[in-house]
This record gives sequence, structure tokens and C-alpha cells, in this order.
Amino acid sequence: MLLRRLPRGPAPPGRLRPRPPSAVRSVVTSVPLSYGEERGRADRAPLVLLHGLFGSRANLHAVAKALVRGGSGTVLTLDARNHGSSPHSPLMTYEVMSLDVQHLLTRLGITKCILLGHSMGGKTAMTLALQRPDLVERLISVDIAPTSTAPVSEFSAYISAMKSVKIPDGLPRSAARQLADHQLCSVVQHPQLRQFLLTNLVEVEGHYVWRVNLDAISQHLVDIMNFPVFHKPYPGPALFLGGSDSPYIRSQDYLEIQRLFPKADVQYIAGAGHIVHQDKFGEFITAVLNFLTQP
Repeated sequence: MLLRRLPRGPAPPGRLRPRPPSAVRSVVTSVPLSYGEERGRADRAPLVLLHGLFGSRANLHAVAKALVRGGSGTVLTLDARNHGSSPHSPLMTYEVMSLDVQHLLTRLGITKCILLGHSMGGKTAMTLALQRPDLVERLISVDIAPTSTAPVSEFSAYISAMKSVKIPDGLPRSAARQLADHQLCSVVQHPQLRQFLLTNLVEVEGHYVWRVNLDAISQHLVDIMNFPVFHKPYPGPALFLGGSDSPYIRSQDYLEIQRLFPKADVQYIAGAGHIVHQDKFGEFITAVLNFLTQP
């Protein structure tokens, strides 16, 4: 069941504001993103799916398949820089993550797409839509608003815990994950979150390492938790699709959503938390497909 709320509410009080895009480093280099592809209808715009912090394109593989079965265009799932199989870089702001996606679109000859991003990926998608609205036919932001979000300290603690994990060389993968899980549990107390983080534990030449760039993420946590300053709105259709049990799209965010995305619809899926597409997969796919077919 979808709970719908109109984007109305008072101005957010005392929200942290990140530095404007002009203050970002002047020399910015994109990285070639790793991606997967599910072939869909050629007469519809391709979809680009962007995962959240500590995730990878594998998190959205089932979503991509379901959308194609539902009649969508071709779906691309991307690994963000410093995540999955994409290259590492010391810089990690939404401006550069947007640039990475823009360069991939250029490389693939895509001149117009539909963006769907979850959490950090949603902020990347919003940034791209606001920077280059000509590239974006419509936008779906999954359980994230164009505002500041979770406290930095919470994620700093996770990163410190991940860095402190010690796994002996040569240990079988199942035993390595079990040991890492035990070492994380005092800080990362939710088993589901620990299992999510452990998807990043990989074996490279006999050594267990984290495939996410923890140093770069740590250095840019403030950027990741905030959102760049924009003044010109995105004119196209937008859907903000949240979980009713998640705090990430709040009523006090509605005014900023309306300012930057005047054609936005805000919807909540009942019983879903932050990872909406995992908690309520069927309802999530239905909501996305319904939005894709709207005029």
C-alpha cells in the first residue's frame, strides 16, 4: 500500500548547509564507472540505477530485472566511485559523482535517460538532474531528500570499526565473514546492517580487504551527508519514494523538495524502512513502473 503525502510543510529549521559547488576543488577528474546492463525496450529511455553508501550495483540487480520485465527501457546499474568494481579516488563529492555518470552516458551515446538513485545515489541523481536537466527525462529519488541527512558520527563509527577488522590470511571466505561479523558487532549492532557492510569484504591475492575506499568516504562524510547548494530547479517529473518507517524524507523537507523539484510527487510505501526496494520489493517495483508510464 502506498501512503501519499503532498510536498507541504514548514521551512526546515537550522539545517546545515554544505559549501556551494563553486567552493569545490577547481580540478575535477571523472573515473570510468563499472556498470551492468539489462536490455529492455528500445523505444523507451534507458534507466540508470545508482546505489547508496557502502553499496554496489549488485544491490539493484533484481530491481533492474524486474523493471525490464515490467516493460521499461534498458536498465544500467552503476558502481559509484570508491565502491564495487569502480576505481578509487580521493575525491568524493556529489559534483564529481554526477560527473562520473555524465561521462558514462557520453561514452555510451545516451543523450536522455531516467535516473533512479537510492540514498547517496539519490543525491547523485538529483545533483545530475539539477546540473544537466537536458540529460534527464525524469527522476526517482528513493528514500532521500535534497537536504542534510544522518549524523556524520554514526557513519564515522562504522568506518572505524571496519578499519579495525583483522582477518588472518588464507581463511575460508565463510569463516572470514563470520570473524569480521563478530569484530563489527559491538559497534554495528544491527545484524542486517553488518551483513550489508560485509558484502564489501573481498579476498585479493590471499588477503582480505574492503573494496570500498574507506579513507575517501571518511574524508568526505560531511559532503555525503549534506547536499550541494542549487538555485535553478529541475523542470521535469520527479518522484520521491520513501519508506513509511524511515526518517529520511521528513515533512520539513517538503519545502526544499518543492523548490528544487516543482513537479515532484512524494510517496511513502507502508511498512518499508530505508532500503525500500528490499523491504517491500513488489510495491516498490509497482510504484516505479506507475511513475514511468505517467505522462
